[in-house]
Amino acid sequence: MKTRFFTTFISTLALTGVYATSAQAFTFTTNYSTTDTTTWTKDITLKSVEFNSKTYSNFSLVNDVKIIQNDIWTGGNTGAASSDKGDNASGIRVEKPTASNLVTSLGNLNLSNIVDTEDTGSFTLDLFFAKPADNFLFFERGKNSKLDVQAVLTDGSFGSVVNLDSKTWQNAGYKLDTKEITEIQKVGSLGLSLLDLGVTDAKSFKGLRLTSLASYNGPDFKVVATAVPEPTTVLGLGVVGAALAMSRRKKAH
Repeated sequence: MKTRFFTTFISTLALTGVYATSAQAFTFTTNYSTTDTTTWTKDITLKSVEFNSKTYSNFSLVNDVKIIQNDIWTGGNTGAASSDKGDNASGIRVEKPTASNLVTSLGNLNLSNIVDTEDTGSFTLDLFFAKPADNFLFFERGKNSKLDVQAVLTDGSFGSVVNLDSKTWQNAGYKLDTKEITEIQKVGSLGLSLLDLGVTDAKSFKGLRLTSLASYNGPDFKVVATAVPEPTTVLGLGVVGAALAMSRRKKAH
């Protein structure tokens, strides 16, 4: 298996049409492995990401999707969000997906498994994650579409709408040729934190609402979150730190 690491040095990134003006977004490095860097049709496994001088490999994956609205597929290029995969990758391709199908496409670290949206299709999907999350990593095949993102809160309300335009995103360092297309396309990447979504209390976050309008040119995306460290892990680190401090004090005496 060949492993590739991609680092980008783009320091600024524009968000167009942002309703939540406080949103900044962030760039990140995508570390992945694949056996196919020629046709980009096989599995591409996400290993870790890097941003803010840190490496993250503890991810929280989509484990539930609620379809609020999704244009109905009646054949050809009708419909909106569907399950898609690399031509020779594992995974599923379903033109008229159920919520379970979309979970299958999004709920893994295979970057070749994505949600494909028809160019004039519209949808509203609520995504929920297996573990508490604090950053959301978006990948978009083609770098030519828009997507609205909102936080779903535990009290039933929603955060401000952040409109993302993948034309402004950095290159993720890999490409995709999936069942829905007949050519290799670049993939863009962008990260949003809870604060970017207007969430100041992590406990109030429940999920993400993603919306595509007919004018958004059909976002073809994957989203993975970084998991918040579990309290037991933080406690364990605290115990280790205390033990080291005590050991040093004893040596000093």
